[in-house]
Amino acid sequence: MHGISNDYIYINCFEKMPKDPAQLARDMSPRRTAVGSDGIALILPSAVADGRMRLFNADGSEANMCGNGIRCVGKYMYDYGLVDKTDITVETGAGIMRLKMKLGSDGKVSEITVNMGKPVFASKDIPLNYPKDEMVLEQIEYAPGKSVPLTTVLMGVPHAVTVVDCDPMDVDVHGIGSSLEWNPIFPDRANINFIQLQQDGSLQMRVWERGSGETWACGTGASACAVVADRLGLTHFPILVHLRGGDLLIDKNTDGTILMTGPAVTVFTGQWENVEMVPTKL
Repeated sequence: MHGISNDYIYINCFEKMPKDPAQLARDMSPRRTAVGSDGIALILPSAVADGRMRLFNADGSEANMCGNGIRCVGKYMYDYGLVDKTDITVETGAGIMRLKMKLGSDGKVSEITVNMGKPVFASKDIPLNYPKDEMVLEQIEYAPGKSVPLTTVLMGVPHAVTVVDCDPMDVDVHGIGSSLEWNPIFPDRANINFIQLQQDGSLQMRVWERGSGETWACGTGASACAVVADRLGLTHFPILVHLRGGDLLIDKNTDGTILMTGPAVTVFTGQWENVEMVPTKL
């Protein structure tokens, strides 16, 4: 399944789950020698929500939250009968997320709005190894004598955003992103986002995701970029974010929580052989 080309392999784990999901993610994710994906997502039962998501990046590291991933989890749960309602809750490592799903003419989920919670700018909560209470437009070095202005925010996972004055397609996302991901400032690593303001107030964006490299879309990243752009006064909600794989609409509730709206698509289903499964526990 994918959310604007941010693709994961979704596994129904309501009864059984892989014994070693981190290794399974590493086995399944290579694009030339396996299925090909940005990682795997386990869909599990929850004692506090309608379901639970655990997501493992292509390198086997676990992510607390994924905006495009959770939309696909919601679609899977409804389309395959794990829930019989279109307003649901999903437990994640970043808390319980609320999803409102719209159905297409085929009776299946086509679009989902996720309440992403409130953005967090405090350095200690992101977390950052940084002396200031917040990191806003701070020059951070990615190579000897080279730096970019970063603003950091927690949207379930740590994000760093830099505003560029050129087409993000012309930016060395691999070189800059991979260097900053592992900067000691980010003890849990970070997703690095590059945005350019468009004349209509929308944002053009590319993202380097920790554990996966450049992906064609990132829901938490699009939310983070919109939050940063609004805080810097570049544009204001609602904000349309253009990513390599498609568009996400980011808005803000009166209570300060962030709403992300976008599609979810099922590509194919299949069987992966010779994986050890164990009973799922709450």
